[in-house]
Amino acid sequence: MEGAVTVPTSGARGRTERAATAAWARPATTNPQPPTQTGHPLRVAIVGGGPGGLYAAALLKRLDPNREVTLWERNAPDDTFGFGVVLSDETLGGIEHADPVVYEALQKDFTRWDDIDIVHRGTRQTAGGHGFAALGRKRLLEVLHERCRSLGIDLRFRTEAPYPAWLAETYDLVIAADGVHSTTREAYAHVFRPHMATHHCRYIWLATDFAFDAFRFEIAETEHGVMQLHGYPYAADASTVIVEMREEVWRAAGFADLDDQESVERCAKIFAEALGGRPLRSNKSAWTRFRTVVNERWSHRNVVLLGDAAHTAHFSIGSGTKLAVEDALALAACLEEQPSPARALEAYEEERRPVVASTQRAARASLEWFEDIARYLDQPPRQFAFNLLTRSRRVTHDNLRLRDARFTGSVERAFGCPPGTPPMFTPFRLRGLTLRNRVVVSPMDMYSAVDGVPGDFHLVHLGARALGGAALVMTEMVCVSADGRITPGCAGLYTGKQAESWKRITEFVHARAPGTAIGVQLGHSGRKGSTKLMWEGMDEPLQDGNWPLVAASPMPYRPESQTPRELSRAQLTDIREQFTAAAWRAARAGFDLLELHCAHGYLLSGFLSPLTNHRTDAYGGTLAKRLRFPLEVFDAVRGVWPDERPMTVRISATDWAEGGTSGEEAVAIARAFAAHGADAIDVSTGQVVAEERPEFGRSYQTPYADRIRHETGIPVIAVGAISSWDDVNSLILAGRTDLCALARPHLYDPHWTLHAAAEQGYDGPGVVWPAPYRAGSRRPQTGRTDAPKPRLTLGT
Repeated sequence: MEGAVTVPTSGARGRTERAATAAWARPATTNPQPPTQTGHPLRVAIVGGGPGGLYAAALLKRLDPNREVTLWERNAPDDTFGFGVVLSDETLGGIEHADPVVYEALQKDFTRWDDIDIVHRGTRQTAGGHGFAALGRKRLLEVLHERCRSLGIDLRFRTEAPYPAWLAETYDLVIAADGVHSTTREAYAHVFRPHMATHHCRYIWLATDFAFDAFRFEIAETEHGVMQLHGYPYAADASTVIVEMREEVWRAAGFADLDDQESVERCAKIFAEALGGRPLRSNKSAWTRFRTVVNERWSHRNVVLLGDAAHTAHFSIGSGTKLAVEDALALAACLEEQPSPARALEAYEEERRPVVASTQRAARASLEWFEDIARYLDQPPRQFAFNLLTRSRRVTHDNLRLRDARFTGSVERAFGCPPGTPPMFTPFRLRGLTLRNRVVVSPMDMYSAVDGVPGDFHLVHLGARALGGAALVMTEMVCVSADGRITPGCAGLYTGKQAESWKRITEFVHARAPGTAIGVQLGHSGRKGSTKLMWEGMDEPLQDGNWPLVAASPMPYRPESQTPRELSRAQLTDIREQFTAAAWRAARAGFDLLELHCAHGYLLSGFLSPLTNHRTDAYGGTLAKRLRFPLEVFDAVRGVWPDERPMTVRISATDWAEGGTSGEEAVAIARAFAAHGADAIDVSTGQVVAEERPEFGRSYQTPYADRIRHETGIPVIAVGAISSWDDVNSLILAGRTDLCALARPHLYDPHWTLHAAAEQGYDGPGVVWPAPYRAGSRRPQTGRTDAPKPRLTLGT
């Protein structure tokens, strides 16, 4: 469960104001399968009597009393599972606008609190300002039952809904709110195309007859493994308690052999201190594993999915009921605004999908954090608490500081931040190189060299970013041979002329941006070479002027790509020497750091991935054999690279494709390079095979860096959709990475780091404004300075 800083000017509240007033309609969109209006009032069938289905029924009937609304629920009216329900102020504001009667009934029973307590190894950390509100699930259902009956809705309890096809033929609209095991969804699975994922933890919903004074996370380290408690009050004398642990811990602890009551008693004993020795109680509670539900479509003709039938979000961010209620609000609004049910369903899905997808990404991150909680147990207490609070990447350093400056300040001091210093502006040392802050300009191919020679464009491009405040500026992938280029515009280090041109750039950086380090990334394109410039057709083969390709195995990157030759042993030796010669030139050119590119499907990456290495000799097969050639290259390069200068390695920690590099293998790869002298691992993902399916999202690659850092102790560089200084501060302070590499933000703003300092009001160590730019070091004052601060509300 988590809170977030929100300004309730849009989202749920905005949608429910539209539903309540039906004041305006958005432009209609096309629907390929439109059911037609029949002329009579809409006849609505709702399957499922949970909060989402009931609230949808009440809204639709209230907006048009002539609608015929029938709801089927297989259980009795007083049957309910679970105990407390948490809703955000934003969602409650939406309910208030859409149906004041429901809001007034609910708000009388809400229990509100602000604090989160995190108890680990006998130490309690408290963070305030989170703005939670909860009430009993049974009371929520009672309010909705009463409201539905008062509006004349036909509620059919203890009754299985008719078959979905019959409902679709008989009613104008069918709303499937029948939960995670939706029979309606399964009946139309060929259309909705659901994807299910069952996860690694077992959990059980319980309750206790006293109210926690805060949301409480408690960690128990038992002889069988780690267990955790999630607890929160939902009434003056009652709290929800969820006990969770990994499947293997659950089995080792013997829970699989206990009956329900024995399980409840065992949980109460394990968390006796948190419960003050009080007992736990159950309500048809059973151990289960969380199931994530994602559907490619949410509607089919006049049938639409709502709530858990359409999507699920892990309970640790408290969004299940919230999402279902907001689905109902949005669906009601769209039915009022659009000219037909068909267009309304399309608009509903278009509106809700981005919101739900974002929430599911956050929920997945939170779920996986708790699955892997054991890796963080040795963190200092305050950092552990901060890491837990920011686990979903929705709560960040900046808004946590807004909620509770005292707590956040204590985390910063424990981390080693001098007073007033953002975490991103603390120094970091790699071998003999001290970086003045934690920001790296990520390698970005510019495709602007001529015969491999970097020119004025590279001087201006890299020079501008060196002046922009980042501690380390990386070149694009610099190729070790002409045949190792990706495109004709790729830069190289295989001639003396190229080396002299690079020296001109490093000398500019060292002279005009003192304290800024410049690093070179060396690589070979492998099977991804001989292609067009990116803006002419990314990864598309050249029309003419091609050069021969080589790779670990003779596999083209795309069907239309050139098929590379499998490297012979003699050719492997030649390429290793090409890397060595390029590294020697890089040292003489004055680079401060060297990175070996073993990612993104280029030559060395092609050896590491089982999807691209099908060799049967000493360089293919097991991971140890697939590592052999990249490690030989690393050792050769390290042998000529100056001892005091650091070397890093960029890897793809996953191929985003079935059968590719696993998380365990990524950790093993990192350990192998570190054992050979790598000072840090630059953790990227993907681009190894064309058929990859990445899970894009904010900071989506950082969990891979996080895992490698905590399982190996090796410093890491995190990359991938890190776009704000708040993200950088959050990742550094939580201990998920040591450095953050940003690419596109530095294309948008070469002075991104300096501007980040100005926006945070910081001008201390770690920030160096070039003398000609110093007059711009203070952020201009624009707009109002008396605007109210955003309210603190629960929301994910």
